[in-house]
Amino acid sequence: MPVNAYLGIDVGSVSTNIAVLNEAGEVMDTLYIRTQGRPIDAVQRGLREIYARRPDLKVKGVGATGSGRHLAGVVVGADIIKNEITAHAVAAMHIVPEVQTVLEIGGQDSKIIIIRNGVVTDFAMNTVCAAGTGSFLDQQAARLSIPIEEFGDIALSSHTPVRIAGRCAVFAESDMIHKQQTGHLMSDILNGLCQALVRNYLNNVGKGKQILGPVLFQGGVAANKGMKRAFEEALGLEVIVPPHFGVMGAIGAALLAREHMTDNKNTAFRGFGVADFVYQPRSFECGGCPNLCEVIEIGLNGQVVARWGDQCGKWANSVNKQG
Repeated sequence: MPVNAYLGIDVGSVSTNIAVLNEAGEVMDTLYIRTQGRPIDAVQRGLREIYARRPDLKVKGVGATGSGRHLAGVVVGADIIKNEITAHAVAAMHIVPEVQTVLEIGGQDSKIIIIRNGVVTDFAMNTVCAAGTGSFLDQQAARLSIPIEEFGDIALSSHTPVRIAGRCAVFAESDMIHKQQTGHLMSDILNGLCQALVRNYLNNVGKGKQILGPVLFQGGVAANKGMKRAFEEALGLEVIVPPHFGVMGAIGAALLAREHMTDNKNTAFRGFGVADFVYQPRSFECGGCPNLCEVIEIGLNGQVVARWGDQCGKWANSVNKQG
């Protein structure tokens, strides 16, 4: 018997996440895969895997988010496309309705979301420096020959952290090497690194923000228990890591799709068969005015289905008129 469901797809630079929710907003399935610089392939692989696990799904709506949301929306036929701030906030409030602060650290960026009385009142993002992001932690774990899954537990075993310079990824790494050479324990170095990255986050992304509880910690880095403890020590507040912390953006996108698809609207979802469609992405520079916009064009099975990137909408609207 078919099961009604809503899909949320979050395409980021490091990972592509998919969440499947039922009509009650409960998580039925989730998927986390590496984007590996090929977002279309990642989305297709993800849908193929979800369908293999749940061939009984009847998709009633699809939401897309993340840095690759527009591309994902075209590929799958999304009903609603929203930015990461909105998606993460919606997911956080769904899990903890009274949440007031969301800390989100992903593979390549980090963000903070301030919520008051169920409304996003402020936010900030950091995309300039890699210090504190998942990719930096992965890099340091690999350099130290430590499985990233064990990073947090090793940091938790420390009671005397050493101070690491965390303002910059380059300085943090060189400082860690210096501390190793002076004989400090690995657990103390990792604990010190977690504290340094939290200081970096609070002094940059969280600068000027009033951080109140309940606090939710989302994104892949929330799996690191050392980072959770470092945040709790720095804030003096309990930090909650939700059950599906790594795919909260996708959950938020699915919730937004469920809210959007009212009054028995027909979904724009192209079906799980998109996993086998042939997409042809390309870009070109428009010379129609001094802006010289870079226009992104997506072809599907030989036909142009979407364009974006032009400030005036000339190219984007030409596709919409065709449809």
